[in-house]
Amino acid sequence: MKNIFSRTEWSRVGLGCMAALLTLASCSDDWDNHYNPVTTDASSLWESISLESSLSNFAKVLKATGYDQRLSGSQTYTVFALNNDGLTSTQADSLIAAYQTQKSAGVRDNDNTVVRQFIQNHISLYRHPVSTQTSDSIKMMNGKYAVLTPTSVGGNTFTVTNQLHSNGVLFTLGSQVKYFPNVFEYLGIDPNLDSIYQFVNSFSTYEFVESSSVPGGIVNGQTVYLDSVMRLRNKMLDVLGYLSQEDSTYWMLAPTNAEWSRMVTEFHPYFNYDNTVTNRDSMQETNTRLAILKGTVFSRTINPDKAFRDSAVSTSALSYQYRRILGTEPYYLFYHPFDADGIFAGAQQMECSNGMVLKSEDFRIKKEQTFFQTIKVEAEELSRQDTIIDAEQPLEVRTVQSGNAFYDKISNNQFVELIASNTSTDPNHFPYPTVMYSVPEVLSNVGYDIYVVVAPVQAYNPDAIDADTLPNKILGTLYYTNQDAKLQQRRLGIFTSKAGVVDTIRVASNFTFPVCSYGLAKPSVKLRIQSQVGRNETAKYATNLRLDCVIFKPHEE
Repeated sequence: MKNIFSRTEWSRVGLGCMAALLTLASCSDDWDNHYNPVTTDASSLWESISLESSLSNFAKVLKATGYDQRLSGSQTYTVFALNNDGLTSTQADSLIAAYQTQKSAGVRDNDNTVVRQFIQNHISLYRHPVSTQTSDSIKMMNGKYAVLTPTSVGGNTFTVTNQLHSNGVLFTLGSQVKYFPNVFEYLGIDPNLDSIYQFVNSFSTYEFVESSSVPGGIVNGQTVYLDSVMRLRNKMLDVLGYLSQEDSTYWMLAPTNAEWSRMVTEFHPYFNYDNTVTNRDSMQETNTRLAILKGTVFSRTINPDKAFRDSAVSTSALSYQYRRILGTEPYYLFYHPFDADGIFAGAQQMECSNGMVLKSEDFRIKKEQTFFQTIKVEAEELSRQDTIIDAEQPLEVRTVQSGNAFYDKISNNQFVELIASNTSTDPNHFPYPTVMYSVPEVLSNVGYDIYVVVAPVQAYNPDAIDADTLPNKILGTLYYTNQDAKLQQRRLGIFTSKAGVVDTIRVASNFTFPVCSYGLAKPSVKLRIQSQVGRNETAKYATNLRLDCVIFKPHEE
């Protein structure tokens, strides 16, 4: 196979060729001409190929892979057959052996490299005869595009042209049409990247495309198709980017197997789920690897050349507008990627039919730039308010106006006020306003610094006086589960806020959770914040609590 598909030849094609393909107008015959061509020879394509001694090696490969039957039917094709100068007997035997090895291993024909990279790279659906005016871009059966001229296809000169047969057109070549892999295919070809490919490809399935398939009649009430078109569907590519589509352009920064293995070992403990989580092991394996891959794919549509030099926006990044709404950091976005210390530095560029693979032996994307994130829970977010005690419900949401001195100093310019209320029938009960927040996406075996951000009353009422302007005294308590999903409780301590300022209080340092809730609908971590102002302390502390947000930040030494 190596003497048939030389990787060095791919790089000679270059993106310039692909640009030429895209600028050429695509043409096709009308539907009737596809299936009812005017012919000068009543024989089928296969009959002509099999009877021509100069095409014996090509015919041998077609027959071994079942394409003799396809080329004998009524479906219309254009075949660019290799003569024996372009395909030796030894090369043909090598192709057949590779095909049979893969078939014995259960690889279906659509995935077989001999079918996809060789046979389908020399056959196009429909008739494509040439004339002196031909200047076209045609689509091969494998989805690749090739430039068709009066004398060549894909830069390979014809030795015989325009042989019309009952089911198509036959050309003869003395050299093979070079196979140019797309980004996804390249991952499967380069042995140094097969760790990525095996993971991503495990999500591949083929779906029948009825609208593109050719019906041949009704048998026993069921439609029989002369040509069943199957389309690759990969749910992982739906997440990362459509790396297998020939009409898209992507760059992918791909860690080599050694780098992949290093990061899998490092990241694996971060995704430890408790024993009650369904498919906990597969979730851990998948999320560990997805943590590596998210942020590695860049659509050139949203990264034009000039902007790309300044910042590389991956397909996993949130838009600027959405980041502002959520108040999150610019994760999955990388500044000055081509600089000496940028993420693309030192990567080997491998040109592909729909973009570029940047092969990295020194993977420079840091986990802190992607999944290793600071978690912020906005206090006013109703879905995160788990329990409210001794406070009026719903919690009062306060908005910081644009003219206020605290405008843009409070997250999202909103906070909540827990207004103390005595809901007990006991007249001696003194309220301790309390709220418990659910904290999502927590990683396991990661030290977190935990903060409660307290807002001053002046942020919504600049004229407030007396008791409302006093500081708060709060108790922080963590609730989380262990490996067996048993509830654990940790009292973090009592903390006092500063009056008249937005006060970020650290209530825990480098706290590690045994299990994660990453990707789960129900968080396993909760933080309870409770006023600790006693009956005799109301002259010193405010009973009402004003909370901006809760922050879980990975600890930095």
